Amino acid sequence: MNTAVPTGRVLVVDDDPTVAEVVARYLTRDGHDVACVADGLQALRDAHAHPPDLVVLDLMLPGMDGLEVCRRLRETSAVPIVMLTALGAETDRLVGLKTGADDYVTKPFSPRELALRVRSVLRRSRGTVVPAPGGPLRDGDLVIDVPAHEAELRGERLALTTREFDLLVFLLRNPRQAFTREQLLERVWGWSFGDSSTVTVHVRRLREKIEADAAAPRRLVTVWGVGYRYEPIEDA
Repeated sequence: MNTAVPTGRVLVVDDDPTVAEVVARYLTRDGHDVACVADGLQALRDAHAHPPDLVVLDLMLPGMDGLEVCRRLRETSAVPIVMLTALGAETDRLVGLKTGADDYVTKPFSPRELALRVRSVLRRSRGTVVPAPGGPLRDGDLVIDVPAHEAELRGERLALTTREFDLLVFLLRNPRQAFTREQLLERVWGWSFGDSSTVTVHVRRLREKIEADAAAPRRLVTVWGVGYRYEPIEDA
């Protein structure tokens, strides 16, 4: 088994020079090539000129805030995004995930924890989900090529974040099995702790992308009192 730490180019977007310096130091120790910028517009320019492998994005930025930066990045890129949010700002965290962030870390945070989250998101984004034998995963008009980290619906490519992709693959590989939010946190993303509302947000976003009517889902169904399960369409 390859246990090497995944590394890459990380763009850190934070207007606090002390925070940016500490984050950059820890990520550099992990072997990443780190670039730091202090505002949203510069972040977009840098990401366009030198596409990063991951973005660490502060929510509170001068001029253009982190949510708008996230939205604009998502218009053209599926780059993994780890958002930095204020402690206790649950609404901001959920909005960040709904906007397209893959993960979040609350301030004040442990730089070591952030480095571990970056490592985990990078590993996931590079398709470390073990592909099942027998070719792509299929359910009617939904086709998932796990090694290529691509999903198509009715022949159109789906723009999925790393977290969304991993969740969809896991549920499709375990059809008609109900999982609690806590089970999904641990079995899909390897979190032994975390806010279970993260799962709710990702399910909602997936429904918007794969369901004909997100308000009346046929594939990603809610199991009341438990959590969620994937119900195959097969003949869609």
